[in-house]
Amino acid sequence: MAGVLLVTAAMVTATSVAQTVPVPKPAPKGRDGAQPSGGPSITGATQAPPNPIIPDPRRNVPSSIFQTFDANQKAQAAKVSAYLSSLSTLVGNFVQVGPDGSKTQGDFYIQKPGKVRFEYDPPSPIDIIADGSSVVVRDRKLATQDVYPLSQTPLRFLLSDRIDLMKDTNVVNVTADDAFVSVTIEEKQALVGTSRLMLMIGAKDGQLKQWTVTDPQGYDTTIAVYNLDAGKKLDPSMFKIDFTNYGPSPG
Repeated sequence: MAGVLLVTAAMVTATSVAQTVPVPKPAPKGRDGAQPSGGPSITGATQAPPNPIIPDPRRNVPSSIFQTFDANQKAQAAKVSAYLSSLSTLVGNFVQVGPDGSKTQGDFYIQKPGKVRFEYDPPSPIDIIADGSSVVVRDRKLATQDVYPLSQTPLRFLLSDRIDLMKDTNVVNVTADDAFVSVTIEEKQALVGTSRLMLMIGAKDGQLKQWTVTDPQGYDTTIAVYNLDAGKKLDPSMFKIDFTNYGPSPG
């Protein structure tokens, strides 16, 4: 994979021995502004790809077992929890920005609980699939895949059937302005370190806009989503992990 190691945006931040997921370098920036082809059926007008909002790398997110939140912050977190819990399926397009600033695009399909499929546009050969218990990062070109437990990835928070962020996760920050409500979740693992997941919801429409995963080394990967459709019926076979035609990664 040409020696390129990137964290795959919020799909997998491995909390096992592997701390990063090998992924080929995303598509060149020349695709900016291009409308993705072969995307899901969308209700209403098709949107152009958004420009993801990249968090300030110098930000200092508070982390303390004594962290407290005021009534407004708790109310905002409750709204985000209610929205995530209300979803049973979600389909759309995404733009990913890696730690090196490179971009790639694709389509995603979520079926709760626990199932998701991310398909990256060419030239990237990557698919990411969760079947309810495992997550695989598949390389179609090499016919290999890496397997991770779903329970050990931040992805599970988006795929939970019902969730109360304040009770079920370690929320370390809640902010709200005219554009977004942002909730940051922190996970500490003894062998790996601390990772964070920041969810951003539109303040006006209450819809998921983007998320950022910060890996234990402090590198951010951001995914912005658009053309969302929460009413599309999905084929269950989309989320089946193929262990026959795709083997483990070499080495």
